[in-house]
Amino acid sequence: MKRLLFALAGLMAAHVAEAQATDAQALVRLDTQMYVEKVATDLNGRPRRTLESADRLTPGDRVIVILHWRNQGAAPIRDFTATRSVLRGTTPDLRDPAVQVSIDGGRHWARFDQLWLPTQLGGVRRAVAEDVTHVRWQLPDNAFPGQSGRLSYRATIQ
Repeated sequence: MKRLLFALAGLMAAHVAEAQATDAQALVRLDTQMYVEKVATDLNGRPRRTLESADRLTPGDRVIVILHWRNQGAAPIRDFTATRSVLRGTTPDLRDPAVQVSIDGGRHWARFDQLWLPTQLGGVRRAVAEDVTHVRWQLPDNAFPGQSGRLSYRATIQ
């Protein structure tokens, strides 16, 4: 459990470091939040989803990682991508076609359904969610000064 909490703290620190990697990124503020998604049944028997603090994670928990972005510069930003490493020990939900992923630490990017890996016997296999190391999103074409938004993905703790 403590290792998972330290990994969570490391993830947040890594995201801050990634946000300051280039001049363009210095103009875009990136903040990351993580919540545990809980599903309970209400009095009428319908499922009710709530978000709770992600300070204690257990295997099977579904987490939501939310990336808040804001253009803090004085000019529009074009062709900006927001990148986040995937928390170790999680299986990301990658059904959103707007999300690109990497299975090699961010060197190559594609939609999840387009990724293949070599096998030990010389063949290839489709990538699985556990292979994903990073996710990224393309911000709107012209992120104007003061413009902001949210991006997110879900993952399951293994």
